[in-house]
Amino acid sequence: MQKCDVLVIGGGPAGSTVSSFLAEHGWSVTQLEKDTHPKFHIGESLLPMNLPIFEKLGLLEQIHEIGILKYGVEFNCTSREKPTTYYFKNALNKNHPHAYEVQRDKFDKILFENARQKGVLGLETTRVTDIEFQQDESCVVHVKDEQGNTSTWHARYLIDASGRGTVLGNKFKTKHRSKEHSSAAVFGHFSGVERRAGKDEGNISIYWFEHGWFWFIPFKDGTMSVGAVCWPYYLNSRKVGVEQFLMDTLKLCPAAQQRMARAKLISPVTATGNFSYKLEKMYGKGYLIIGDAFAFIDPVFSSGVLFSMNAAMFAADVVDGLLKNPADANKLLKDYDRTIRYGLKTFSWFIYRITQPAMRKMFMMPQNRFRVEEGILSLLSGDIFGDTKIKFPLFMFKVIYRISYLMNWRVNRDAYSRRLDSLRGGEALVEDASSEVTS
Repeated sequence: MQKCDVLVIGGGPAGSTVSSFLAEHGWSVTQLEKDTHPKFHIGESLLPMNLPIFEKLGLLEQIHEIGILKYGVEFNCTSREKPTTYYFKNALNKNHPHAYEVQRDKFDKILFENARQKGVLGLETTRVTDIEFQQDESCVVHVKDEQGNTSTWHARYLIDASGRGTVLGNKFKTKHRSKEHSSAAVFGHFSGVERRAGKDEGNISIYWFEHGWFWFIPFKDGTMSVGAVCWPYYLNSRKVGVEQFLMDTLKLCPAAQQRMARAKLISPVTATGNFSYKLEKMYGKGYLIIGDAFAFIDPVFSSGVLFSMNAAMFAADVVDGLLKNPADANKLLKDYDRTIRYGLKTFSWFIYRITQPAMRKMFMMPQNRFRVEEGILSLLSGDIFGDTKIKFPLFMFKVIYRISYLMNWRVNRDAYSRRLDSLRGGEALVEDASSEVTS
C-alpha cells in the first residue's frame, strides 16, 4: 500500500490548483486523473479574477502564451440591432481590466504539469474503483490504470475534485439536479467564424434566443467555440443529429447565424444533458469536495473555472490548517462551506433569471445609478470573494429588476411560467449530468 498526506481525485483546474498549493505547503500529494492530458473540455472563457491565482501559481506568462486577451463581455438580443459590451476596466476594482479565452486542452495540461513540477505525483489514466474511510478519518483508495493494473493508496485526507464525475456525490448518493435551474447544451469548435475587430476580438459574445442563449468564444489560433445552452425540452425535441441540430438552432438567431456564414466545423458536435446540480454536503470526516464536484449551475457568466480555482485555493489553506491542527478542522471547514455557498448564491440569483425579459432589458440597457453597472461588471469579473464592495450595487440592481419586472409583468410572468414548465419536465427528459452525445 502506497501512502501520501493528501489524495486528490481529478486532474482539472480545481484538482491541479489545490494539489499545487498543498505541495507548496510541504505536503505529499497524489493526484489522480482518469484520462490523459491534453483532453477536450468546455469552459473556455476565463474571468479577470482568475489572473491573481495564475500569478500565485507562477503561470501568468504561460496562460498569456496560449490565450487571447478578453477585455469584456458582449450581449446581443433579437429586439436590438446593436450589441451591448461590458468592459472589465469599468468594474468597481479597476486593477484587472482583462481576462483570457483559452482552449481547455492546453490550459488544463499546463495546470496539471505545473502541479507535477511542484512535487505532486500526478497519475493519468487512473480511475478510482473504491474508497474506504477509516475510523481515524484517513482513507484507503483503490485505483486501476488503463492496463488493468490495480493499486491501493492510504491518505490522511481526501479531496474530490472530479468535476462532473462527482465521485463522492455518487458514492454517498448526495447529488441532486437543481430545483431552481435546468439547462442543456450542444457545442462544437469552428474555423472561419466572423470575429470582432480590434480589442474586441477576444471578447465572448452572448446571444439570447427563444429557447436559451448562444456563446461565441474566440481562440488565439483563429478558431472559435460556438454553443447553445437551452431548455431541456428543446434539446430533447431534436429529430436530427446533434451537428445538424446545432446548425438549425443557430438559424433561430439571425445575428448569430450571420457570423457563421463562412464557418467550418473542425470538431465533433457534442450535446450534454442537464448540467445544473449540487451535492447535499461539501465536506465530511476525512474529505472535502471542491469545484464542479460539488456544484455547477450554468456557464452563462463563465464562472465555472473561476469558482473551481478559488475553491481550490481556499481548500489548500483549509486542508493545510486542519492537518497541522486537527482541533481547528470544524471551524475551518464551516467557514469554507459558508464562503463557497455565498459565491454560488451570488451568481445563482442572476443565472436563474437570465432568460427573463426584465433581465435582458437591464443587461442590454445598462445604467450606472447607484453604481449598478460597475457592480455588474465586478460580478462579470468574478470579483465576489475579495474586499470589493459589491453588495450594495447588486442589491440596487435587484431592486430595479423587480420594478422592471412589475412594469411588464405579463411578459415576465409568461417567461417565468415557461421556466417552471422546463424545471418540472427536465428531470424526466434530460440525460444524467455526466452523459454526453457526440455526432
